Amino acid sequence: MLQIIRFLFIPILFLSCKTQEIPAEQPPATVKNYSNPVVNYSLPDPTVIRANDGYFYLYATEDIRNTPIHRSVDLVNWELVGTAFTNETRPTFEPRGGLWAPDINYVNGKYHLFYSMSVWGGEWTCGIGVATAEKPEGPFTDRGMLFRSNGIEVQNSIDPFYIEEEGKKYLFWGSFRGLYAIELSDDGLSVRPGAQKRRVAGTAYEGVYIQKRNGYYYMFASIGSCCEGLNSTYTTVVGRSRDLFGPYLDKQGQSMMENHHEMVIGKNEQFVGTGHNSEIVQDAKGQDWILYHAVSVANPKGRVLMLDQVRWENNWPTIKGGSPSLNAERPIFETN
Repeated sequence: MLQIIRFLFIPILFLSCKTQEIPAEQPPATVKNYSNPVVNYSLPDPTVIRANDGYFYLYATEDIRNTPIHRSVDLVNWELVGTAFTNETRPTFEPRGGLWAPDINYVNGKYHLFYSMSVWGGEWTCGIGVATAEKPEGPFTDRGMLFRSNGIEVQNSIDPFYIEEEGKKYLFWGSFRGLYAIELSDDGLSVRPGAQKRRVAGTAYEGVYIQKRNGYYYMFASIGSCCEGLNSTYTTVVGRSRDLFGPYLDKQGQSMMENHHEMVIGKNEQFVGTGHNSEIVQDAKGQDWILYHAVSVANPKGRVLMLDQVRWENNWPTIKGGSPSLNAERPIFETN
């Protein structure tokens, strides 16, 4: 889904001193670090795509009303460029509902933004819709509801994830009532007539994202409580499968249908509630990076935006130390 266009982001250090006067222990000028969080205000449930203009565009649950859109050239420095909707154009199928957990994709030459719409506790009236735009910064036009919980008979139908496989389009979704998948129409704007939902994971999970790598499908998801401030227990977990629809297993061969998984990102002394990750982005060095949200112990209001490198050990994804980095070497992007 992500279109990778390589850009150079290497700061140049100009020195007036002679070369021999530079201390031997000084780090190379091309190495720069970043600190978490990369955005220190609330941007929950991030989703990201690299557009044809070279920018990464990130969308999030509307703690900023009408679905905030940020952009960046390096995954570290982000600027707010607008919102996907306005008060006049926002979806209305749940009149008092919030717009949660979007998922951005480039489909058939347009940007498709799948979104959840729900009121807190409205597990049978919430649902998933889709909006489209010609440009990643919008404006987005709502194309309406795909389904609601009470219509598709899946309680708490939120947290969409779109994926294409063998020429077909699928939507995965779910929140602590099972994770499910269903086929979409060719234009990606409706459920394919006659398509049947299928369950792919148990009741411990929400915020599904699937990454295909080296013959495996990796199902990332979040467990625990997302939204209780410093008491949040959100944790990012994963299982893997040889087939898109499972079974997804942990390292011991136990199934995510029975709520077994491997932990990827947990809490530490600085950050708790580490969950709902974005798509994985690869930089020019072949390093993989993941965005997610967390609650900062120093600034516990809202859920701030985090960035960490994903390392692969024996074909399993890991984060160094199993918890958020505080300071780390940043991603590298180059021009062609």
